[in-house]
Amino acid sequence: VQLQASGGGLVQAGDSLRLSCAASGRTFSHYAMGWFRQAPGKEREFVAALSRSDRTATYADSVKGRFTISRDNAKNTLYLQMNSLKPEDTAIYYCAAGLTFGLGSELREYDYWGQGTQVTVSS
Repeated sequence: VQLQASGGGLVQAGDSLRLSCAASGRTFSHYAMGWFRQAPGKEREFVAALSRSDRTATYADSVKGRFTISRDNAKNTLYLQMNSLKPEDTAIYYCAAGLTFGLGSELREYDYWGQGTQVTVSS
């Protein structure tokens, strides 16, 4: 699976952005999908994940209630709707795919990673 993230940009606090992650391959629907982010000088951290069955969406506490993860299997695309953005959301956002049956909140659960898209939130 090849992943291509897009949709990042420079916004002000309180604004919204929608990230997209286009996936290649015919088995996109078989994968658990996740979003992670990495701020300068920090480790990559979990943001949100959608299980293989799409029955379970999991979020980091820091984004719960503001971010929504979704997927369109017909378009082989994963989304992350980000509302009420804060300066602390500034990071490079990565999408990932894995065949995990877990919640998908751990980096080790993913085998494929996109190249990342920069999100910068000014105060």
